[in-house]
Amino acid sequence: MRTIVSIILCILAGCAFAQKQQACQQDIEAAPQLEYAFEIKCQCDAPYSVGQTAHGERIVIPITGGTFEGPDIKGMVLPGGADYQLVDRSKGRTELEAIYCIRTDDGVTIHVRNVGVLVKSTGKTYFRTVPKFEAPSDSRYDWLNNAIFICTPEGKDGYISLKMWKVK
Repeated sequence: MRTIVSIILCILAGCAFAQKQQACQQDIEAAPQLEYAFEIKCQCDAPYSVGQTAHGERIVIPITGGTFEGPDIKGMVLPGGADYQLVDRSKGRTELEAIYCIRTDDGVTIHVRNVGVLVKSTGKTYFRTVPKFEAPSDSRYDWLNNAIFICTPEGKDGYISLKMWKVK
């Protein structure tokens, strides 16, 4: 009798394992995808240091303008924002938080808060941010309020390229 119970328990355990493997495979297949939204070409002034703070060296990079364009949106970056960075040179790590506004070609102003990390170690660079948009709810840009975005920043000649990807 014990042998039969042991065999049945092993069979049930095997079935549970197989079901779990199948569920994991389905989760992998259902992994979020990215959809290109737009690119911001941000112009900045020279950075300046606040100095060494309790959290690291605080660097401020004033945002002076720029443009943005994508399939469903186009306009300009408004001057007056900044990228606030905490730099830990000993670890090759920078935390970033850029706060600024953009204005679409049809006159809608959108607030942007872009938070991320830049890490340089062993010859490799990891640089990603997560922008959060605040668009007027009654505008055609309300879709920015209702999605998660990932940004791939890159320094270019004379501007910072911020490619925005919507997580589907």
